Amino acid sequence: MFVPRAAPQNTDKQNHSPTSKEMGHPCVLSAVESYRCRRVLTSGLGKASGTTEFVYNCHMNETIAILDFGSQYSQLIARRVRENRVFSVVCPPTISPKQLSEMKVVGLIFSGGPASVYETDAPQANKGLLEMGLPILGICYGMQMSCKLLGAKVDSNPAREYGRVQLEVLDNSDLLAHVPAGTNVWMSHGDMVQRVTSDFLPLAKTANCPIAAVRHKDRPIFGVQFHPEVTHTPCGGQILRNFLYEICGCKGDWEVGNFIDDAIRSIRERVGPTDRVICGLSGGVDSSVTATLIHEAIGDRLVCIFVDNGLLRKNEVELVESTFRDHFKIDLRVARSADRFLSKLAGVVDPQEKRRIIGREFIEVFKSESAAIPNARFLAQGTLYPDVIESGEGLAGKADNIKLHHNVGGLPDELGFELIEPLRDLFKDEVRKAGERLGLPEEMVWRHPFPGPGLAVRIIGEVTPARVALLQEVDDIVIDEIRSAGWYRKIAQAFATLLPVSAVGVMGDGRSYEGQQVAAIRLVETTDFMTADWVHIDHEILARISSRIMNEVKGINRVTYDISSKPPSTIEWE
Repeated sequence: MFVPRAAPQNTDKQNHSPTSKEMGHPCVLSAVESYRCRRVLTSGLGKASGTTEFVYNCHMNETIAILDFGSQYSQLIARRVRENRVFSVVCPPTISPKQLSEMKVVGLIFSGGPASVYETDAPQANKGLLEMGLPILGICYGMQMSCKLLGAKVDSNPAREYGRVQLEVLDNSDLLAHVPAGTNVWMSHGDMVQRVTSDFLPLAKTANCPIAAVRHKDRPIFGVQFHPEVTHTPCGGQILRNFLYEICGCKGDWEVGNFIDDAIRSIRERVGPTDRVICGLSGGVDSSVTATLIHEAIGDRLVCIFVDNGLLRKNEVELVESTFRDHFKIDLRVARSADRFLSKLAGVVDPQEKRRIIGREFIEVFKSESAAIPNARFLAQGTLYPDVIESGEGLAGKADNIKLHHNVGGLPDELGFELIEPLRDLFKDEVRKAGERLGLPEEMVWRHPFPGPGLAVRIIGEVTPARVALLQEVDDIVIDEIRSAGWYRKIAQAFATLLPVSAVGVMGDGRSYEGQQVAAIRLVETTDFMTADWVHIDHEILARISSRIMNEVKGINRVTYDISSKPPSTIEWE
């Protein structure tokens, strides 16, 4: 019979979040330290061709494997484990017990996923994983699948649960130790475990889900229907610590190695002595860190290409030129292609089609620019892991395609470059830590993210030169006001979206309607951009933003504030 160890107390040690000094350099979440998940690329910029393999270094003593069943949160789970100083690696659901044994795994986490376990093509785990004696925590789909493999009944729930739900704890002796009897959790499911065998003990319930958490009587197998990894589950961190320390017996002695040195060494090993690398530079922190890393590795054999697609922030071209060409002394080529992009976008309203067009034109411009660069073999991009999983490229191959990023999908395969993505396994806050260690200016390291397709996905409806110019002015006012108020560093991302809505207003002494549009302001707070909440900013700041926009930007007569969180909304509108 499985008897869990005593649950941890809420001590400073248990709640301690490692500092950047303690953690060394930012963690690379697909295991650059003890496992290297090597993506073998042949050519092109679309989805990788080739294989994915895991190489094990035997010095690692304790590892948690996260089996990715297509969840948008699989890498977030890995991140939460790493935050508790326990090594983690994301694996495909097809991994075998033999492979896990060779990796010296001490516990498994089964992720959520968009499928239903009773569907014929739903991703499944090897049932032999349940026979290994390893502690298992199933989350949402992962709970349903593991319970189903052990005889439980899973079916659709007529009362689906999405968002914050009140959880009632029935048993707080192990997984839910030190969790209040009543607490909020984040649900996102349409199916649920309807009935378990006598081998299971319910641990918690909600109003619409009588089996919201379970454990097996004799095996260290646990499941939760909610998502403990998201910040919207306040006690999620305690639940994960219970699993890691008291059920899996982890010691919490893992520290990340030197990511920067590792990345530079890897780039030098891959890029030949006469090869050159082209970096698609945007001026944001992701591409800036990418360029600086590669410049450290190969010096003047890096050539940065900045594409002026006409969809940039106000004065963006001048800022990038002065920063990288003048300050960093990097070989920078500016491709002035605004007319080309805007003409191709004329009449297009579908956001995915906008992204495809921009991605296609981006590559065509690169073809033209790179033709003048001898020995150009590699293309570097500042792709981050949230880009990867939101584009449906999770290891399970099942992740829902929320949006198409121009730097990870929808691009032709005939370009002929090999792809270098040194930040592919990092979250935004980790990239910023890397930027600080590389000596990038603070204002660049903490610059708010900007989407690859630019203002095209912040202009709902057709993109025209006039609407771009309108949004540039609005966006400039938003950033100026939050900087002036000292809120810029408090906010993870701030921007405006232009809505194709005409609203009645009064300008001067007359009615305004024709040609007027609505601007929606979006300010979010987040640490990893996997989940986010809207910023409860001072109303006086919003009032100044609104007043300036309507007084200074001709064509806007109404300003709204977006108060939706992620999930269920995404950060960008398109």
